[in-house]
Amino acid sequence: MSTRRDWLLQQMGITQYQLRRPRVLQGEIAVSLAPDTRLLIVAETPPTLQEPLICDVVRTLGLQPSQVMSLTPEQLLMLPDALRCAGWLLGVESEQAFNGVKLRTASLNELISSSAAKRALWQQMCEHDSHLFPHP
Repeated sequence: MSTRRDWLLQQMGITQYQLRRPRVLQGEIAVSLAPDTRLLIVAETPPTLQEPLICDVVRTLGLQPSQVMSLTPEQLLMLPDALRCAGWLLGVESEQAFNGVKLRTASLNELISSSAAKRALWQQMCEHDSHLFPHP
């Protein structure tokens, strides 16, 4: 239901714009990526890079911890629309465009306890090996 003001603006032919990221204007801290970021891990509760499974995946990908960033889906919305790094959606969904690679897995707790979930992650990593793994 629109307000009287909305109706009047519409009658005058004035287009109203809607902010895509209103929380940026509400004082939330902006999120920015370091230039050398190669992997974004997105989860409701972002894991630490000291988590053994995360450590193993980062090491397998040939990345340094400084090249990996963990954030929440809300923080992801504050980043630019097209990102120049790979993304790992850890138990969440997102329409964010990553640089050719978007890994999707169950949440970290499910991933730790399920060999089938780990196998699915490994298969995704193998499918995108030309984008993920360093080649000499």
